[in-house]
Amino acid sequence: MELRATRGWARATAMLGIPWTRRFGGRGSGEPRLPFYIRMTTETGISLIEPQKLRPNPENPRLIFRQDELRILEDSIKHQGILVPLTVYRDRHGYVILDGERRWRCALKLALDRLPAIVQPKPDPLQNLMMMFAIHNQRQEWDPLPTAYKLRELEDRIAREWGQAPTESELAELASITRGEVRRLKALLGLPQDYRDELMLELEKPRTEQVLTVDHVLEATRGAAALAKRGVVDDEEEERLRRAVVDKFKSGVLTSTVEPRLLARLGRAVERKEITPRAAHRAAVRLIEDPEFSVQDAFRSTVQATDFAHGTEQLAGRLAARIDEHGREGYPPTDSLRQMLEDLTDTIRRFLRG
Repeated sequence: MELRATRGWARATAMLGIPWTRRFGGRGSGEPRLPFYIRMTTETGISLIEPQKLRPNPENPRLIFRQDELRILEDSIKHQGILVPLTVYRDRHGYVILDGERRWRCALKLALDRLPAIVQPKPDPLQNLMMMFAIHNQRQEWDPLPTAYKLRELEDRIAREWGQAPTESELAELASITRGEVRRLKALLGLPQDYRDELMLELEKPRTEQVLTVDHVLEATRGAAALAKRGVVDDEEEERLRRAVVDKFKSGVLTSTVEPRLLARLGRAVERKEITPRAAHRAAVRLIEDPEFSVQDAFRSTVQATDFAHGTEQLAGRLAARIDEHGREGYPPTDSLRQMLEDLTDTIRRFLRG
């Protein structure tokens, strides 16, 4: 129904879920004052629609509706009302939601009589999907994996309509996202199905209880691939390494999302012949087999140890050159220098004995 300024304002506020105490301007204020969002509704012709006449949009990339977040929104609507109208379009069966499915779900639970909504012209299927991206692309609470599934659907529909697949730039523009986000979402689609299923199950948990994220899996994938590219691990070991790193995120052994990037540095060290492939392989195998062995541990025992040894080599070389120069100059060692060198000799012997 469309609400006009001449209709009963009290009924209008009740329909919008505005608490009774907020519908008045206060004692002695004369005629009660409508809040701005109610005046907007009554003066602009925004429709008030029964929740039962609305239904979700099948193209909504939001597939996960967490109950803890809905309860917070429900409490806000209970006390504040619906401050932002939904956006919908009409078809022969009623209204389809373009924006506001969470508000609609809360309105059903609160048994609201009407919802404020802006009614848009009905889009065609491709426009509908593009509009869903355009409306929601700035919302951080969108989960990447469900969005990736919808991006693939958008790409397929465009390809059918155009007769060819869109470029990365075209897809980014049509989905109202960046090219970097397109690449990230496509990387998610490239994950094996068991990882995607695992991530979807994780997404159903309240955010405070989620342990594994899409970035954890993507970083584990890139890290394992970096070692496979340099021949440090074979195909089977690459998958076992990815799984081991993912499991370490789940168990809490790894806490930094970017820690698997050290595997790429390990691979580059092999490529530059700073460490041997054999040493890198030993570290990778231990990562696979030892649940408590972290990526940082692997890096420290290989690249970092080699770097440290290289630095010590340089210091030892400079010291040897200095002692030779001291002798060539004919300077006798002072008592303190002699004692220092004897102590250093003992330290070197202990170090070499291990």
